[in-house]
Amino acid sequence: MESITFFKRTVLTVLVLFLSIAAYAQTGKISGTVSDKKTGETLIGVTVKIKGTTKGVSTDVDGKYILQAMANGKYTLEFSYVGYQTKEVSDVEVKSPSVTSLNIVLNEAGGQNLGEVVVKASFKQESINSLYAKQKNSAVISDGVSSDQIKKSPDRNTSDVLKRVSGATVQDNKFVVIRGLSDRYNNASLDGGSLPSTEPNRKAFSFDIVPSNLVDNLIISKTATPDLPADFTGGSIQILTKDIPDSNFISLGIGAGYNTESTFKDFKSGARNFTDYVGFDNGDRALPSNFPSRNKFNNGLTPTEQAAGMKALPRNWNVYNNTALPTQNYQFTLGRVKTFKNSANRFGSLFALTYRNSQTINNDVIRDYVNVDYHDNIYRFSTSLGALANFAYTYGKSKITFKNIYNRNYDDSYLERNGFNKDRNRDTKYFAFDLMQKSLFKSTIEGNHALGENNSKINWSVSYANILNDQPDQKKVSYQRNPSDIGSADYVYVASTGTLSKENSTLFSKLNENNYSGGANYTLPFKMLGQLATFKTGLSSIYRDRSFDARFVGLVANTGAANADEIARRSLSTLYGADAINSGAYYLSDISADADSYDAHSMTNAGYLMLDNKFGEKSRLVWGLRVEQFNVVLDAKIPSPQTSVDDNYVDFLPSANYTYNLTPKINLRASYYRTLARPEFRELSSTSIYDYELLSLQQGNPNLKEAKIDNGDIRFEFYPQAGQVISVSGFYKKFHNAIESYNQDSGSSRIVTYINTDEVNVYGVEFEFRKSLDFISNTDFLKKTTFYTNLSFIKSKVKVTNSGINLLNTDRPMVGQAPYIINAGLQHSFLDDKLSFNALYNRVGRRLIVAGGALFPEIWDVPRDVLDLQVALKVIKNKGEIKFNAGDILNKRIIQYYDRDLNKKFDNTTTDETISSYKPGGNYSLSFSYTF
Repeated sequence: MESITFFKRTVLTVLVLFLSIAAYAQTGKISGTVSDKKTGETLIGVTVKIKGTTKGVSTDVDGKYILQAMANGKYTLEFSYVGYQTKEVSDVEVKSPSVTSLNIVLNEAGGQNLGEVVVKASFKQESINSLYAKQKNSAVISDGVSSDQIKKSPDRNTSDVLKRVSGATVQDNKFVVIRGLSDRYNNASLDGGSLPSTEPNRKAFSFDIVPSNLVDNLIISKTATPDLPADFTGGSIQILTKDIPDSNFISLGIGAGYNTESTFKDFKSGARNFTDYVGFDNGDRALPSNFPSRNKFNNGLTPTEQAAGMKALPRNWNVYNNTALPTQNYQFTLGRVKTFKNSANRFGSLFALTYRNSQTINNDVIRDYVNVDYHDNIYRFSTSLGALANFAYTYGKSKITFKNIYNRNYDDSYLERNGFNKDRNRDTKYFAFDLMQKSLFKSTIEGNHALGENNSKINWSVSYANILNDQPDQKKVSYQRNPSDIGSADYVYVASTGTLSKENSTLFSKLNENNYSGGANYTLPFKMLGQLATFKTGLSSIYRDRSFDARFVGLVANTGAANADEIARRSLSTLYGADAINSGAYYLSDISADADSYDAHSMTNAGYLMLDNKFGEKSRLVWGLRVEQFNVVLDAKIPSPQTSVDDNYVDFLPSANYTYNLTPKINLRASYYRTLARPEFRELSSTSIYDYELLSLQQGNPNLKEAKIDNGDIRFEFYPQAGQVISVSGFYKKFHNAIESYNQDSGSSRIVTYINTDEVNVYGVEFEFRKSLDFISNTDFLKKTTFYTNLSFIKSKVKVTNSGINLLNTDRPMVGQAPYIINAGLQHSFLDDKLSFNALYNRVGRRLIVAGGALFPEIWDVPRDVLDLQVALKVIKNKGEIKFNAGDILNKRIIQYYDRDLNKKFDNTTTDETISSYKPGGNYSLSFSYTF
């Protein structure tokens, strides 16, 4: 009997528990942000109530609120705040288990009586009002994408999102062109801290490591304010990731891709291990710890040390034939949130893992210029890993976040070259094996705290980042054949191993950089001239510390050996065999130069004062001063006065951004600001590394100085409807000491290095149009179809008076500045937004890549048309999504060339010479994601 009673109680308990869970599952949430209508500043401590009940919450330090456990139905919400008009929003519908997003803008109360007025609006009206306010209230000329807009798009990661931002072009998922200016003149920040470059030789950021569903906001500022870092001219990209999700979720994604030039084609590579697929080398290609040091080489190696060193050097020159597999990618995200009982305190966490593997082939890369006629095949095996872990805790009017991100890229390349070298009058075969492992880790702790009752707040952050570039065992070898030997026994390819240079040596390099940064900002709202104004001030510091080591070593043929001729005629796989080494056919050499390894550090300290003033109802001025002190020190591991750098700068950087609200839908803007471009460590280092693809040495210049840029902008903005804009901008930029790359070719070989150009003037106009097509015909189809375009036309003029530098042409545009950019797109949604279509078109004008030297002219990048298509279908009650992406459908050639006939266009039937020409292939992918 007792067992039956126990059974009944157990069943009853389980039933009650199940019904409770089921009932909770039938509830939803309402969340959003409350901000000031005129300034866009978020408001802390706004009371949010459900009308007719006692249920309510207050906005946190970010101006955010969330109403939980809401039963299905329609509600009226009431928003009240001291000094502002109370607002009631009706028809706010909750549909479990989704979260209803409602952002609110509040108006200041103009007098004592107005504070008692209740402004009423519907859910739809207020959604439009808040979007309008966000568009119009930016203090600077900027463009951005919010998390709400990202939710409605089929974008998979931050790189996809960036392609939708007006005026931005993303190349290879990491190089950003803004207003025609290349990556050298743009910067990026992640969660308030500088995002370090993942490339050793240029400023580039892996934007594809952050899943789009974890992006809270992405903004590109095209003009500067005192609170922004000053090292940009084209644009400052600010990415903010989410910290506390609105609800618990798990999301899984899987995808596969096909490249028209690569997938299922014959794929050649060096040795492949399982660890390559997870982004790590297994250590076989690393330089052994017992390998002779450079000092030992300088002092002379004993025969025993010579033999041991040659055997220790990695010597696997085998080439393996496989089939290029389809691209594969996987994505996992997890979000958790907990609200504590008897308080509004919340703790949230977000986790993400991403994986991508691709095997690509650049077939028949043409290099036909001056003294060479080569055809390359390049095979690249790439693995990318990403991880993100964010934690946040809100309590009272404070919030603490701890955000972490890790990214690792593994690129293993094999190059095969055939052709003719005119200088040497030899048929040539060239082989290169190259592995680059790059990783980025960044961790940031940030605090936001409201002070008192006047909406003032303090923000602080500390951050650490580590960048690692490891390049083990980049080995290269060349074979030559004399055409005049045709018909004889000597008409064979012979390995060029009699001497060792950077063109045919084995390179082991490692870069390790640590970044430490911290900052604090204080914001104080106050009344000035009868209007609400905001005072903001802050301090920040960034310390960077880098160590770079490079060894150039290799085996040199002993031409006096009895078997020297036989060994030189061997195939690649047996050329450096153990029998050859044991027979005395080779000796070990190290050709590393004193300046090839270096240590560097820099310190940037900044402080600013900023005022955000309103004059009457229509005018707003955001102005102030930023001061930056910068010190950079670089020394070769074996220092010399010629390679050492110790530079100090103190810069005063004023800015002013004026906005006049001509009508509720029209803004007029004008801006002036001064910004900077500082040389990177690699650009200052005298390290000389051979680029076997470009057939030139890459070397820095320790005499480089920072560039200063004066900028001016004017803009007309018209917002016909929420989410739509028509704007026309004009801008002017004057560069002092612009940093440019050029061909230093007065010696026996071509070196790509860097110079300061005295003065550059840049003029540009920009047109932006984003609007639904219902103005053509008022139909549902055209209402849901949006056309957007961004057109930029730029003219730049360089003035060069550098003494001691002989340049072929001083009448040219600035290096990296495109004369025009065309971005256009078409979006449409079907079936109640379940099916969406997006087409993107991009074209960047002919750009100067490297300025001409004394012998070689400028290197130009040929414009190409890029067309992308994207189709997304939501399935399984909108929890799943199927996406089809077609990228670079036109598959136009990527061409760099010498414009010998000076007609400003590429024509290989004339005297123009091809530096590089190949088809990257169209990319087609299919993916599926599901959110629990």
